[in-house]
This record gives sequence, C-alpha cells and structure tokens, in this order.
Amino acid sequence: MFINKFYSLCTLFVGIFTYISEANCHSIVDVVAKVKPSVVGVGLYDAMGAQTHQLRGSGFVFGDGSLVATNYHVISKALDPQKVQYHIVFSGTGRKPQIHKAQIIAKDREHDLAILKLQTTLTPVELAAPNYVNDGTEVLLTGFPIGAVLGLYPATHRGIVAATTPDVIPTAHSSRLSIKMLDRLDKKFMIYQLDITAYPGNSGSPLYAAESGEVVGILNKVFVKESKESVLEKPSGISYAIPVKYLLELAKLKGITVK
Repeated sequence: MFINKFYSLCTLFVGIFTYISEANCHSIVDVVAKVKPSVVGVGLYDAMGAQTHQLRGSGFVFGDGSLVATNYHVISKALDPQKVQYHIVFSGTGRKPQIHKAQIIAKDREHDLAILKLQTTLTPVELAAPNYVNDGTEVLLTGFPIGAVLGLYPATHRGIVAATTPDVIPTAHSSRLSIKMLDRLDKKFMIYQLDITAYPGNSGSPLYAAESGEVVGILNKVFVKESKESVLEKPSGISYAIPVKYLLELAKLKGITVK
C-alpha cells in the first residue's frame, strides 16, 4: 500500500514537472516566433563593390514599423561620395531577402546606438519600460551571428542577465590602457553582462525577455578572450548589451515617436 502511494506521488510530481517544462518550452517557442519577423539585417549597398549588398550587423524594427535600431559601429563607416552607396536593411528569411533603402536619422556614439528610417513599414517589436531588468532575468537574443553567406537565417540564443555592470572591460595590465579606454572610464554607464554566446555579426540584435518578448536591450559587443580571429572557434560565452532606456532616450532627444 505504502509503495503504491509512493509511486503514485512520484508519477504525479513527474507529470507536474513535465507539464511545467513543456509549457515553458512552448512559451519560448511562441515568443521567438513573435519577435523573429522584426529582426533585420543592417548593411550597405555598394554598386561598385565586389559584393553589392553587404550585411554588416543585425537590428530590429520598432515604433511605427519604419524605424530600425542597431549599433552605431554597424553604420559608422562614412559613405563614399564618389560611389553609389547607401545604407540598406534586409528583411525576411532565406536566400532572397527583401532589401530596403534606409536613412540614418539618429546616432549616439557614446552608447553605440543608431536609428534608421525605412520608406516602408515592417512588423515592429514591443520595447520594455526604461528601467533596468533584474540580474538573473531569462533573456533571448536573435540575430545573424555568422552573416548571410548562405542566406538570411536568424539564430536565437538563450541565457540570463548575469550582471548590470559599468561599460568597461578590465585589462590584465595598466600598460594596455589607452586614451580611449581612460575616457570611457570617465564616462562609464551601466550595461548588461550576459551569459549568452554571441558573435560579432550579432551586433545590434534585440535582447528580449523570454517571458514576454519585450526588448530590454541591444547587443553591443562580445568579450574576446584570445584574438578576433579565434572568436568563432573559441567564443568566450560572455557578451554585453545596451539597456533599452538609452534607445528610448535617443528617440526622445530626436523627437521620434515610439509607441
């Protein structure tokens, strides 16, 4: 009798655990499916280039559907006035993505953010409130970690916000400090350190809450423990993201309406 009750309880607990696990799994699948259409590639059109349509990073659509957020460093290279060049956004998936001409309407070098304007509208994501999320919050990241060699296929990574920390990566020795790094120390601000494996192509990817799909940050950089050449082979598993509050502040500063 006792053994039968014990096995019955065990079966009940296993059933409850399985139900919760499956519900959580379905929730994340649904959230990714909701956010994925808003994730775009950001790049450059160069009529005279070896590759005319160049993917340089990731981004996401927000606001009224005509706005795209990405990192400043993704679009920082000046256009050559002697060539036919302009910024572009890739949308859709597969080997033949849609190409949209884009214009930079806002830049924030300090927080490594930029906002582009499209001539058409796409599906926007929802932005979270302008406050920091708690350490340990489960988050997802969707972007283009290895570019678009075989086509536009967004990849999603899962992890947590490991810490909210100053935007400074420490050096092993004071001799490695540069003027730029010292200036960064003087103007430091808080960013998210993530327990997520990401790659340079993920720059500008949306970081969003696994529970709701609301964007809480923008992937900014990846901690490289050896060399830039080995980052694909030996990723550090540590990356950083700019809190969405700075994107909202940039939009407000430029008079851009965000729903």
